[in-house]
Formats: sequence, C-alpha cells, structure tokens
Amino acid sequence: MSPRLDLALQSGLVLSHPLTVIGPTDAADLSALPSQTQVVQPFKPFHDHFAAQGFSVVPDAHEPCQDAIVFLPRAKALAHSRVQQACARAGGVVVVDGAKTDGVDSLLKDIRNRVAVQGPISKAHGKIFWFQADCQAFTDWAAPEHQAVDGFQTAPGVFSADGIDPASALLQAALPDKPGARLADLGAGWGFLSAGLLQAAGLKTLHLVEADHAALTCARANVTDPRAQFHWADAVTWRAPEPLDTVVMNPPFHTSRSADPTLGQGFITSAARNLIRNGTLWMVANRHLPYETTLNGTFAQVEEVTGDNRFKVFRASRPRR
Repeated sequence: MSPRLDLALQSGLVLSHPLTVIGPTDAADLSALPSQTQVVQPFKPFHDHFAAQGFSVVPDAHEPCQDAIVFLPRAKALAHSRVQQACARAGGVVVVDGAKTDGVDSLLKDIRNRVAVQGPISKAHGKIFWFQADCQAFTDWAAPEHQAVDGFQTAPGVFSADGIDPASALLQAALPDKPGARLADLGAGWGFLSAGLLQAAGLKTLHLVEADHAALTCARANVTDPRAQFHWADAVTWRAPEPLDTVVMNPPFHTSRSADPTLGQGFITSAARNLIRNGTLWMVANRHLPYETTLNGTFAQVEEVTGDNRFKVFRASRPRR
C-alpha cells in the first residue's frame, strides 16, 4: 500500500465503504484496498493500470460515497477541484495524500483554515491528513462550469489550460495548406491544433487521440466538425483504423517533474507505425529534447523546418518499415 496511507491506517484512520480513490498514479500501491473500491482516474494509461488490477475504474464520477481518498495532482486548481468533488460526494472522511513538491503543505494550510484536520503524518517527502467531509466548506473550490481561453473551452489541470501553447502555435503556423485526406493529432489536448487542421483543403478524416479524458471532453466541445473522430487512448499504443497521410503532434515530455524524452520517442514510433509508406509527421518539441536520433532512425527524411530558441519543428517523411 502507499506508505503514507499505510501509516495513517496504523495510526487510527478508519475507512468505510463505499470508498472512492481520486487521482492515483501508477506509482500508488492500492493492493490492500478491496477490489470494489472505485478509482477515479481520467488519464488512460493510469486508468488501464488500475483496471488491470481488478478495480472499478472510471474517468469521472459524481455518485455518493462514504469515504474518499484524494491523491494530490501538481496543478493547484485541479487539486482544489478534487477536494471539492470529494467533499460533495463523501458522507464521511476525506483523506488527502500528496508530495511536498506537489504543494501538499500549502494545501494543508488552506484546508486547516476551513475545517478541523486530523493528522497530518509526514513520510517519504510528503504528508497525509484527513477531515470530515463538509460539502459547504469548499464550494468556492469547484471547477468552473465553463472555462475558456481565446474562444476555446479548457478545464483545470489540462495541458495549456490558461492559454494557447506557444509550441503548438509555432507548429500550426508551419503546417501545409494541404496535409492530406486522413490525419491524426496525437496528444490532441483540448483541440487547438485539430481546430486549425479542419480548415485544410482535402481533409476527410481527423483523429484526435488524447489520454486525458478531461482534455478530450474539452476537445469535443471545441471541435464539432463531423469529420473529427475522438479517441480516449494512449497515443503511444494507439492504432489508427486506417493508414494515415499525416500525423501532427506536440508530444508531452513528462509525467512528473522530471523530463522523460522516451514519451516523445514513443509518440514518434506510433506516428511512423500509423502512416502510409509516403506519409509525413509534423512535430514540435522543446529545443533541448533529443529527438533527432529517434526521428532519423524511424523516418527516411527528416528536417527541422522552423524554430526559435525554445522550440523546434520537424517534418519527417517516409517511415522506415
């Protein structure tokens, strides 16, 4: 079990069912919890991780529960939203478990100003604490019913929730007027690149592939063209229903605070696998990330077509078979 949660249970925390666990990553060990525990996880790889362990896993939930455990995310607005959701649903105890690097100390202080807190217990560079659910104490922490930037719907915690990502804007400006008939946007987020691609001449099908269920929900609101198809999936393992002419992507490069270039490398491999023999990948990346070796090993032709001191845009064609 999670070391802080295990210690809290040994120190007097009692959990009752139905129990909901909100936002655990694949690093969280929930094996000691009953299989009927509901896990709320909108990120598809983590969702599938807990589903494979036999838990009841959903991307979002609103039905009542007795107790709830909230694993703290990095984004403060999302953390506030998850605490409010837990309080709105739970009739008993709400438990918060988080790392110091994710702001647990600040959140603990904020919650103590509103309700009486038990614990906290410090372990493994983090804290766990709990309190009686109070549906009125955190109403101002609820996610806004409508959050928009530059005319696009976004949501707390999704990538680039507060504005158009400059790397995506750089990539969009570099894209050709006629990218082909069958396209995919890997890691589509809330749909900025896809919304622009739908203006391209000759486009017949556009696949939006996104692992974050909340971001994909926003994309459905932002991209209403019937040629768009939406896939809640891990872009690294996704397989297109038909060979693609073009793939565009601004891949993520971390799941925690440390950069992990293997994520982008997995996106590159996925793009090559799904493209036709003469297909093309358009990709933007942070300047410091080492993608050139993977691109040249996966595609016959690779060129940096534009960039600045922060980002670089690649055009890679003819995937190697």
